[in-house]
Amino acid sequence: MAATAFLWSSAGLFIKVIDWNPFAIAGARSLISSLVILIYLRRPKFHCSLPQVGAAVASTATMLLFVTANKTTTAANAILLQYVGPVFTAIIGAWILKERARLEHWVAFLFVAVGMVLLFMDKLGGGRLLGNVLAVLSGLVFSFYYIFMRLQKKESPLESILLAHWLTAVIGLGVALFLPLPVFTWKAAGAIAMLGIFQVGVSAILFTVAIKRIPAVFANLIAVIEPVFNPLWVFLALGEAPGFNAIIGGAVIILAVSGASIVSARRSS
Repeated sequence: MAATAFLWSSAGLFIKVIDWNPFAIAGARSLISSLVILIYLRRPKFHCSLPQVGAAVASTATMLLFVTANKTTTAANAILLQYVGPVFTAIIGAWILKERARLEHWVAFLFVAVGMVLLFMDKLGGGRLLGNVLAVLSGLVFSFYYIFMRLQKKESPLESILLAHWLTAVIGLGVALFLPLPVFTWKAAGAIAMLGIFQVGVSAILFTVAIKRIPAVFANLIAVIEPVFNPLWVFLALGEAPGFNAIIGGAVIILAVSGASIVSARRSS
């Protein structure tokens, strides 16, 4: 799950070098990633159960809500508000999955919230109410994605992600047809390929391996380390060093998630 979050975090860096509209990027990325997943699955099995379809719809809705939120509020607000997801997962998961969040998870939630505020302190703003609400809704829908995927722990949840990427590709590329056509460059094509193959393709395979082995609330908690890696990617590629608050905030988040992981592992053993 940590490796999944690491790959997810590369999105910001690659998207920055693609001068396309968000729908074209999302559609092309999903189309490429669906090919990666098809190669891995070889023979996907679709049974159209509620968890399989629900996870696909939740994943697609999360991506579209998050894109819209980024357009109607500050990027920092959108990321920060989306990561209320683990709390939603803890509450809803206890009801549907019968997987209750432990004390270490709730303590980690508190420290993660502090870390997130420190991480984005220099970039937070009032934003627009609509965008902030959409960001929270994105976190809520994302929590259902974890829950529906976890409901398939005895099956193959990767088909849900395949359906999600097909749906996103149709919507994204369909909307892009009514917007200015993207300008093709080898730089943009390479970045799109990296996004499709690794950022969402390989990460989807890693995610399905993880969600079958750890509770949904724990998987969602580990995923919050994703924003911590973003400044690292920017530093490695562009040489922009993160600020002091970002370093402290990232350290708090990693320590909180690591501490919860250790306690949970010892509890299980």
